[in-house]
Amino acid sequence: MVSGLRIQWDGGENAPRSWEEGMAYAAEHGWVARGTEGWLSSPMCWSLMSSPAQEQEETCLLGFFRPLQGRMSPLEFAEELKEEANEYNGFNLIVADISAKLMVYVSNRPKGEPVTIQMVSPGLHVLSNAKLDTSWHKAQCLRAGFINLILNYGEEEVIHPIDMIEKLMCDTTKADRESLPNTGCDPDWELNLSSIFVEVKTKLGLYGTRSSAALTVKADGNVSFYEKYLENEVWKEHTVAYDTEKIH
Repeated sequence: MVSGLRIQWDGGENAPRSWEEGMAYAAEHGWVARGTEGWLSSPMCWSLMSSPAQEQEETCLLGFFRPLQGRMSPLEFAEELKEEANEYNGFNLIVADISAKLMVYVSNRPKGEPVTIQMVSPGLHVLSNAKLDTSWHKAQCLRAGFINLILNYGEEEVIHPIDMIEKLMCDTTKADRESLPNTGCDPDWELNLSSIFVEVKTKLGLYGTRSSAALTVKADGNVSFYEKYLENEVWKEHTVAYDTEKIH
């Protein structure tokens, strides 16, 4: 089970995840291709808001997506990406092969440190703009909320993606100022971004969560993908269901 969200300026292009040639892939921060999944977290700061940086991020996304369409294992993909990882803006990336039950984490952050490649063990993990399982406020809230959701459902039930969004991803609780991470951002800005669901009024317009998505994968390969996204100031829903065994 995976859930995630997308944060951006109001009025920006916010297309739902789409389906093409047997692959569901994200318009921005996540995709699934022939049973191989990828989730990208790219740390945002004011210096990345300019047009050249946006173009670099789009190039980064396209560069990540092309190898996923092939037959590389997650680890092979990670090792290949490692050679060019420092050419991109900062990112955290998870790549998983559902059928092989393999998941790999790749990161080129913090800047100046060696690229991280880590096999992800079975269990509960949270990925924010910090490294995997870093104890930021929103990561701690997500972890605690997800555990409660599992307990409420019971061991035999599969959590419905809609419940994952409504009960986990809509939390607007902010961190205490004393517990804010030192990322170099203005403390007031950092505070506004500390909740799971972000909504901030700025001089440049509204900035915040514009898409939340959840993915569940059953042992038999059946996948359910649900997204709730904002388009023209209206919240809409988008659902995709498929069988990974049939698209290999």
